[in-house]
Amino acid sequence: MQHASSPPVNYFQELPKVDLHRHLEGALRLETMMDIAREHSITLPVEPHLRSLVQMQSEEPFTFGNFLSKFQTLRLFYRSPEVITRVTREAIQDAAADNIVYLELRFTPVALSRAEDFPLAEVMDWVCDSAREAEQETGTVTRLIASVNRHENPSLAEKVAALAVERIPRGIVGLDLAGNEAEFSARPFASIFRQARQSGLKLTVHAGEWAGADNVREAIEDLEADRIGHGVRVLEDPETTALARERATPFEVCITSNYQTGVVRSLNEHPLPLMLEAGLNATIHTDDPSISQITLSDEFIIAHHGLSLSIDQIRERILAAAQAAFLLDGERGALIRRLEAAFQVQA
Repeated sequence: MQHASSPPVNYFQELPKVDLHRHLEGALRLETMMDIAREHSITLPVEPHLRSLVQMQSEEPFTFGNFLSKFQTLRLFYRSPEVITRVTREAIQDAAADNIVYLELRFTPVALSRAEDFPLAEVMDWVCDSAREAEQETGTVTRLIASVNRHENPSLAEKVAALAVERIPRGIVGLDLAGNEAEFSARPFASIFRQARQSGLKLTVHAGEWAGADNVREAIEDLEADRIGHGVRVLEDPETTALARERATPFEVCITSNYQTGVVRSLNEHPLPLMLEAGLNATIHTDDPSISQITLSDEFIIAHHGLSLSIDQIRERILAAAQAAFLLDGERGALIRRLEAAFQVQA
């Protein structure tokens, strides 16, 4: 029986939301993968076994290695411009179906290009064009973030950054550094990221997930990151926590992903409430919704029922995400007013 103070079952689905941390490569529909496999003669196991290759299962070990192994299979599917266009469109459609009114979709041009050795520029154009069309179709305002990996050669990141700058008018607003932070420093990418910032891109850096708080400090001080991807281990160092609090650095927290990659032992032990108690600007996002088999609504349900965030706190975190969006001031203000108006109606 539902508690009298609990919101209706569909409350979080109807809540207008903002997702700033969603990877295109982790958002493929299972049925789409089956279609692509048939069309391009990709040999795959039948559906139940395919699911275990591309989505986390409850009986699997929740580790970084197992989570990342899903991407090895996913990289088989980017076989044509039509495929890349389709998966981009569907990722935005799925966000719209979850009432995400503003989406920043990050994509890794190098990963999308590798299966067929597509030119990076063309891959980025296909994503830009498809995202613009899907935005018009769904009404979900969508901006793009080009992502590069710290375990790959910085020369690749330099190419992607330059191409992203050229595509600012086409919806690319940011540059992201992802990958294995435990073994690879972000410092070789510092000059590339600073140049990208000077050229008009915003910066987000995965840090404080695979490794500790030192990586958060490195991202803030050396790369001048506007936002931190995950960052849930920032609390391990009081000085870094104080630095992030003083700068009001937004943290893109992904609750289920942090559990499935082994960063936290259980969903109910996630440090999000402690981050908020410490005065950190933590916001809530999906990361890889298909791999994790979740929606952003599911993440808010966990935040409310599992982590005891109030409805008011959840609304505050949505507004904080909107404030952290890589938008022009006028666009950001319009988004915040839209959300506030919707919250008043829903109250």
